[in-house]
Amino acid sequence: MTDTQRTCSHCGSRLKKWLVPEKSSWDEEFFFVCFNDDCPYYVKGWNWMREQYNQNASYRYMVNPTTGGSSMIPVWSDTATQEMIVEEPEGDDT
Repeated sequence: MTDTQRTCSHCGSRLKKWLVPEKSSWDEEFFFVCFNDDCPYYVKGWNWMREQYNQNASYRYMVNPTTGGSSMIPVWSDTATQEMIVEEPEGDDT
């Protein structure tokens, strides 16, 4: 595992460990994801998705712990996919 960025590059919030859905096309077990509802990346995503694709959806910033690369996960509400957050004790960076 690479030394992975653990804060959102858009808002500075701590990223949360998020389990990748079993039936997804991603090979990783988990990603680090920003779940700050005030993050400008997430907030602006609602308008962008509506204007570009006529969809009521947005996206959250994500970092792949294996590659260190960043991308996004699509969401359809403020609470979408939050059930897959893995709660970690404060200060645990695994």
